[in-house]
Amino acid sequence: MMSYVFAPPPVVSVPVTGSNDQFPVHRIYCVGRNYAEHAQEMGHSGREPPFFFMKPAD
Repeated sequence: MMSYVFAPPPVVSVPVTGSNDQFPVHRIYCVGRNYAEHAQEMGHSGREPPFFFMKPAD
């Protein structure tokens, strides 16, 4: 039997609608985009294309 030097992190999961099951989440993909009003507050005149980034669950 294998043992770990450090315990692995718990599995992050979300509930499946209409079921008692859980779905494991390994990565979260995000799209960032400022609202026009906030962009103006920050000194930007026009909208720039959205940017993408990833947040690992572990």
